[in-house]
Amino acid sequence: MDPRFRPLFNAQFTPALYDWYRNELSRRVASQFAFRLAESPVFLPDDFKQRAVDAATAIVRQISDPALIEQMKAAIPDRWNTPGMDRLPSFAQVDFAVVREDGQLVPKLIELQGFPSLTGLQVIQRDTWKDALAQMEGLDLAWSCWFSGYDREAFIDLAKRTIVGLHDPAEVILMDIDPPAQKTYPDFAATKQLFGVDAVDPTTLTRRGRKLYRGGTEIRRIYNRVVFDELISKRIELPFDYRDDLDVEWAPHPNWYWVWSKYSLPFLRHPSVPQATFVSDLKQVPDDLSRYVLKPLFSFAGGGVNVDPTRADIDAIPDAERHAWCIQEKIEYEPALEAADGGGVKIEIRMMFLRPDDESEPILAQNLVRLSRGKMLGVDFNKQYTWVGSSVGLSITS
Repeated sequence: MDPRFRPLFNAQFTPALYDWYRNELSRRVASQFAFRLAESPVFLPDDFKQRAVDAATAIVRQISDPALIEQMKAAIPDRWNTPGMDRLPSFAQVDFAVVREDGQLVPKLIELQGFPSLTGLQVIQRDTWKDALAQMEGLDLAWSCWFSGYDREAFIDLAKRTIVGLHDPAEVILMDIDPPAQKTYPDFAATKQLFGVDAVDPTTLTRRGRKLYRGGTEIRRIYNRVVFDELISKRIELPFDYRDDLDVEWAPHPNWYWVWSKYSLPFLRHPSVPQATFVSDLKQVPDDLSRYVLKPLFSFAGGGVNVDPTRADIDAIPDAERHAWCIQEKIEYEPALEAADGGGVKIEIRMMFLRPDDESEPILAQNLVRLSRGKMLGVDFNKQYTWVGSSVGLSITS
């Protein structure tokens, strides 16, 4: 978006450069990508970057209120209510659409997650784009994807303290279902490379009393990447019960998957937050539903989101499930990134927070970007387009 850099990039962009970037990123993480890598980073203008920082920080501060958290704990199903929940999550994501208001590009909240994102991959993706841009005249600069004064070295220390804690990485696992089959596997590979932590399927663990083991090694900390809707839909049997008081540290604790989520949206009040209402709280269905989207509160990658809901769609939600859906004011993305092949591309930026055990508040530390020309931002909704997919927001280190 930054007009200082976009013309320089577009004028020098070639398919060969894009192929170099994709191949080099795959080589560096020793993984193939099951999702699309976009042809460009996003160059973040200073004014938009500051608006996004201010909005994300204010939103996280608001939902960190203990009284509000107590209300939002109602989202935790009894079946998955895990003992030992901490005061605040160790990972949180705030997703913004880039929209235009009064002639300015501003962030508008899409969703929240008290859950990890591509923490390791974004480091390698930034590194690879930095080296790709070094091949372009005028763009061999000190590119950063970090916030809060962090650089690469300081961020890796922060992330290691959050993921590994005080333990030997051999006693820490990144836990997800069938890791090699996950689209996020390149991030798992980056996590191993940067932090020495292996990705492990929970079904392969052994339980002895309150302890979990991987082979003969006791697991002292779990970097938790299990998405509950996958666990539930596949009816996977685990060697432990989430309700048990296990002798293990969680990063993040599983309850934050439910508490800081789309379930949080109706509780928020901020200029960057569109109005959202639980379907169970609707006094009447809005007359003009074209201004709203219908969202399930616990799904990932755009699953189940209805961007053109009808009254019949809302009426069809059973009474027992209406608390798990919300209607939210529709957000009109601005096609703010000018592609080299012509036309605009829509942008969503994820502001990524980390909180090591020895920090009292979540720290805004890095970002992730998704580009789209489709109706929705998920990779699955943009398969037929170019200049879409996974990317990163870059700015100049001051």
